[in-house]
Amino acid sequence: MKKAKLKNEAALMKEALRIGGLYAKKRGAGEIEAHDSVDLKVEFVYKLLVHDGLIQPLAKDKITTPNMKHKLALWMARQLPEGHSLLKE
Repeated sequence: MKKAKLKNEAALMKEALRIGGLYAKKRGAGEIEAHDSVDLKVEFVYKLLVHDGLIQPLAKDKITTPNMKHKLALWMARQLPEGHSLLKE
């Protein structure tokens, strides 16, 4: 399966971590700490969103940090309103 290329994927993933962190805190699932590694943040937010049914899980053999980052970027792109600056070139 080929990944769909997103414009601004890195920025979308960064925003997904920010929003995912806020969601986790509000939900009472924990907090992302400033000293946590990016990979740890990605895994935490990905697993929380899968657990809550907000995103489809990756196939077990496809669970890698780059794939989780891509999945989070896709999720963020779908949350943003049409015309948002992160959705433009």
